[in-house]
Amino acid sequence: MAISNEELVEMVKQLPQSAKKSAYDYLKYLTISHTRPNWNEIMDLEPDETPLSEEEESQLKNNSEFVSWEEALNELNLPTDSKS
Repeated sequence: MAISNEELVEMVKQLPQSAKKSAYDYLKYLTISHTRPNWNEIMDLEPDETPLSEEEESQLKNNSEFVSWEEALNELNLPTDSKS
């Protein structure tokens, strides 16, 4: 699927100011490393010793891949009492 530069520019223009830094960082990352990771190399890496956060522990214990709308809003600290 070919995407024009103009489409990308328009999408960036529509982003809220708070999201532009994340978009910039991700696009910068893609320009530096646009190849897929070599999974064989990743599998050969030693595991890190960084302990999991409480949120990561909770995610590991959760068997469901489904997240309700309310859970997503709560996780993102967004108000759940929106009016239609």
